[in-house]
Amino acid sequence: MTQTDGDRQPKVRSRTASRVAAVQALFQIEQGHEGAEQVINQFNRHRLGGAGSEYAEGQVPEADARLFGIVVRGAIAGQERIDALLHEILPASWPLGRLDPVLRAIMHAAGGEMLAADPAPARVIINEYMDIGHGFLAGDEPRMLNGVLDVLSRRVNEPAPAAPAEAAQDVVDEAPDSPVS
Repeated sequence: MTQTDGDRQPKVRSRTASRVAAVQALFQIEQGHEGAEQVINQFNRHRLGGAGSEYAEGQVPEADARLFGIVVRGAIAGQERIDALLHEILPASWPLGRLDPVLRAIMHAAGGEMLAADPAPARVIINEYMDIGHGFLAGDEPRMLNGVLDVLSRRVNEPAPAAPAEAAQDVVDEAPDSPVS
């Protein structure tokens, strides 16, 4: 999550910091049953720190507040679609409700970013959330996260299946104009 400059001082990457904050906010929204805008405002006022602040102090140093908002709002707005895709992708032995809440928050954040109007390339999103995952997860979870995010990145760009009523209307629209005897 940090880079080292020539002086060997850690350098915070603002977009990575934003993604870490988004995961934390989504966790807080789920666990605290709080509204998204309330948590976003709370983070903007108290947690998204400037230069000199540290994670250890509960701050997210030099985070890009714009990206943070896009990821959190995208995850909340797209949660139904993201959850439906995750239910399809996850193995039966790892149902979404059984997953660690941090793992769920990482998946939702990545999905929210993938659904954004102008997302970063999928490989960048996957790598960023894998870095975050390695900081919070252990055992088989990081490997499973990698596979899930890979499939999610491909499926999120597929057109959503038509609802039954829409599919029936499509059949009617495509029917020949001549009456059937």
